[in-house]
Amino acid sequence: MNMKLLGALAAIALLGACASGDQDSAASGAGSAATTAGPRPGSQEDLVANVGDRVFFDTDRSNIRADQRTTLERQAAWLGRFPQVQVAVEGHADERGTREYNLALGQRRANSARDVLVAGGVAPARISTISYGKDRPAALGSTEEAWQQNRRAVTVVR
Repeated sequence: MNMKLLGALAAIALLGACASGDQDSAASGAGSAATTAGPRPGSQEDLVANVGDRVFFDTDRSNIRADQRTTLERQAAWLGRFPQVQVAVEGHADERGTREYNLALGQRRANSARDVLVAGGVAPARISTISYGKDRPAALGSTEEAWQQNRRAVTVVR
């Protein structure tokens, strides 16, 4: 008789565990649906997904190309919607040239991007700049395609 009672209790415990596991799965499914709804507004992910976080430059140049200006204008408008957000603009260069030259070029690129953001209405105090020169490549390799990806300014939410 005790064996039958223990067996019945074990079966009930097993069914209870399966039922609570299903509820946990449903709850985690609902949670993951909420997290896939999109990036948190005002976050780096939001900037990347909805605006774009980088602009590209021609070789040995720091002026903003006409085809890149719209990205910075969209960034300025995005920053206008999130006045609490501060950003850093990182200037980068490709691997060619000396370290010193590329650091100076990266700084000029970051400053050019910052200037467009400020012209778009963003308070200068919300924007810092830094140059990484050729030290943080986005693409590895010594090809024109890699160099094009590395000649950039990237806006990063702080």
